Parts: sequence; C-alpha cells; structure tokens
Amino acid sequence: MALTAVAVETFDADSPWDLHESVSVRPERFGALLYDFRTRRLTFVKDPVLQKVIDALSTSSSAREALALVKVPQEDHERYLSALARLAETSMLTPRSQGEIT
Repeated sequence: MALTAVAVETFDADSPWDLHESVSVRPERFGALLYDFRTRRLTFVKDPVLQKVIDALSTSSSAREALALVKVPQEDHERYLSALARLAETSMLTPRSQGEIT
C-alpha cells in the first residue's frame, strides 16, 4: 500500500505512540501479525526489526526513541517512520499522552 503524504505529515515521530488497545500482536518468524478487533483488520509486519520498534513504543517517549532503542541505523529511520505512520493512519497505533509510559 502506498503511504499518503497526509499520513507522513500528521505522524509526529517526536511524540509517544502505542498500539491501540484493540490491537493484538502475534509474533511470527517473519515479524508479526497485528489484528484489530474493532475493524477486523489484519496487518502483516514482515520485518522483524519493525516488530521490535513497535514493541519498543510502549516504553519510549517517542517513535524516534523507539528506533534508537532498537538500534535502527540512522539511514533507515525514514523508512521505519513511514511504516509507523501507515500504522497510525490505519489506527493500529494511537498517540499516547506524554506522562503515560507502560
């Protein structure tokens, strides 16, 4: 799926993000399956590093910090931020208030 310019512009990589409470994650060899019980949307995460970034979101103060925790090389940041923006666009990810780290 193509990422729209709107999604990239509205995704704030310097803000905290988390999986929506209705999204379940099932780890797989290739990465993971994300299933949203509200929309019945199934999303394949075919990159194990992206899965680690998604996992790191809940303990990070921003998406950029999650990339750093997983040690994603700087030259790959835009690619991973675009993937996170797409997940936010489909409501798999949701903004988290600054003081709320699980």
